[in-house]
Amino acid sequence: MITHADPTQRSAGIDVGTTLLKLALRSGDALELRILPSNAIEQAAQEIEAFDPQRLGVTGIGAPALAALVNIDTAPSVEFDAWRSGAALLLAKQDAEPIERDLLVSLGTGTTLLLVEPSGSTRVGGTALGGGTLAALGAALAGATDPAQLVALAAQGQRKNVDLTLADVDPNGALSLSGDFTAAFLAKLAHGGAAPADVAHALVGMVAETVGTLASAVAAAVQARRILYGGGTLRGNAPLRDILAAYSFAGEHLFLRDGEFTGALGAIELAKQQT
Repeated sequence: MITHADPTQRSAGIDVGTTLLKLALRSGDALELRILPSNAIEQAAQEIEAFDPQRLGVTGIGAPALAALVNIDTAPSVEFDAWRSGAALLLAKQDAEPIERDLLVSLGTGTTLLLVEPSGSTRVGGTALGGGTLAALGAALAGATDPAQLVALAAQGQRKNVDLTLADVDPNGALSLSGDFTAAFLAKLAHGGAAPADVAHALVGMVAETVGTLASAVAAAVQARRILYGGGTLRGNAPLRDILAAYSFAGEHLFLRDGEFTGALGAIELAKQQT
């Protein structure tokens, strides 16, 4: 863990989610980013106290529980505001255009869609599909006991062996659409014999295609210029990113680098404003 002799140079932020704890520890110019499972909240509190920041920014559904465990001055922030602030910071680090009128997609346990502008953020949509869905169905249908195993399986699979495609139902091309379009998620599971890797890829595809299509529709409706993707479910998940990119139809889309820490980094920035 990074340390610093001057406590005024140390700051911390944590996004306490349903599935994951996203922790950011900043000491001067050094930054450490960590992810812990949500049931490790006491461990996170101990690590924060050992780091001894001047102030702790907290956000997320479990922020009050974390704040109660530390003897440090805490600065709570609304999760949506923390995400907007963190996204602005990450865009700057990527040398990307700053926030103007963008759709920020937080792909966590579930998925939230925020319209973000320089003046603030507004929730404009969402879906219960997200990392929680992948974790549960991955374990039940593909035997994947953790997200890394599910991603590894999905990278080896072919979801067309599990999903019903347009080519399956319209082999003669009467609809003049791509035969690769998904007609029904997971429909071929009814026939049995699906390989775990194909099931894993189909599950990732179900979430990614739904989120990408929804985000594109909402972005068009609110006249957002870009779709910005972040959240813990994207962490190391190349299959999910690939399908999201293919189904993000509304203008430009961008994956925030270290986007799983958007809320935690935003909590630090908002804590500074409350000092």
